[in-house]
Amino acid sequence: MTQEPNTQDKPTTNTATATISKLLIDRPSDFRFHAAYLIYSSAWDKNTSEEARAKLNEMIEALTKNQIEYENFYREMDRYRAEFNPEHFKGDMHTRSYIETQRKRDWRKREERDRRNQRHGR
Repeated sequence: MTQEPNTQDKPTTNTATATISKLLIDRPSDFRFHAAYLIYSSAWDKNTSEEARAKLNEMIEALTKNQIEYENFYREMDRYRAEFNPEHFKGDMHTRSYIETQRKRDWRKREERDRRNQRHGR
């Protein structure tokens, strides 16, 4: 008397061997969607985690079906982009970056000096 295996409990597809593929649903005529798709595409290419890729696919599908707004899409997408561009996406919103500037007069003096030195071979 042997028991037969219960086939109803087993999934029909093996999720471990199923690979997640990149969705090719770009619409170049729609600028907003095209820009969102380019961000999705770059994040998908750089990310190797299967669960992260699945989440990216879910997000772009939801955007395609107008289930989420673009603002929410970009907010969720930042999680997956932050790993690749840490200098642009810092967790602290209060971090300030400073840009070094100079006066136009100083810039003109420096350019004039550089041109003069280049003319005379210095």
